[in-house]
Amino acid sequence: MKITRRSLLAGAPLAAGVVVAGVPCFAFAEAAPVKFRYLASRGGISPHELADELGYYKGLGVELENVGYVGGGPESLFALASGNVDIGSAATPAVINSISGGNDFVAAYPSNGINKDVRSVFYVLEDSPIKSIADIAGKTISVNTLGAHLDYTVREALHSVGLPPDAANLVVVPGPQLEQTLRSRQVDIAGLGYWQATFAGALVDHGGVRGVFNDTDVLGEIAGGFVVLRRDFIAANSDAARNFVEQSARASDWSQKNPDEARKVLADILNRRGENGDLARYWTGFGLREKAQATDRDIDFWVSILERDGRLGKGKLKAADILYRSGETKTN
Repeated sequence: MKITRRSLLAGAPLAAGVVVAGVPCFAFAEAAPVKFRYLASRGGISPHELADELGYYKGLGVELENVGYVGGGPESLFALASGNVDIGSAATPAVINSISGGNDFVAAYPSNGINKDVRSVFYVLEDSPIKSIADIAGKTISVNTLGAHLDYTVREALHSVGLPPDAANLVVVPGPQLEQTLRSRQVDIAGLGYWQATFAGALVDHGGVRGVFNDTDVLGEIAGGFVVLRRDFIAANSDAARNFVEQSARASDWSQKNPDEARKVLADILNRRGENGDLARYWTGFGLREKAQATDRDIDFWVSILERDGRLGKGKLKAADILYRSGETKTN
């Protein structure tokens, strides 16, 4: 497997995930647990972390191990390709780009979805002259990382009003520092991803800010990104991979039906990590469809954009090449 920082950043961002359409309702236990190493994201959780916390993997051959934090999707995919983790998570464009670059990854299930309730918002101070997407040209925007979801959302937003995709200046700011950098006017706009709803909620609660646009305005309702596995890992641990995906989807469905309980679980997790558990009250959920199902559009939308921008060869990839299907064991 090969991966380079250049190949990750050259393509597109968007978190990666797993498809559970057609997954049977029963689970398969392994003789011994298979360890799934992953990197956490500050201020939030993924469905598989929630599934683990709820005990859904017990007896099913899946053992999660948190091996640290990740700053963004491209970094996560780099760690996955190098064998330092077994689970990656990134924006869909970043996933597509890494696969196009030669990495045998599979989009296992959508990590989040964006819709009217769960979305990334680009905030300015109340007295800012920035009123619309057209006004962001030449301005400085903070994002969690380059080559990922917020980066590509800004590119597509600029394209939508006829501006060059590099018309705005993007700078990397960690989630916990986003509010401070905006209020101290070190940036003109703060981009807070759908996975950073805890930080966004605190920012809005403190007042004096307003949203200029959000990713649902620009992209429509779509998977925000995907959880990613290596194809050889799936082939070697097919039952564990199936259980990992199915129980992650189960946890996502549980959180939609029990949002208050889910926030309590998130608060406990954040507190154990040494983060601020009080922020859990702002969490808006995963925004996923029932059973965390993915659609071809979740992938093909970004494939068409990458082809349009000359970042991906015409016809080189399609959704069927990228999305995980239950029971899949083939290797490329």
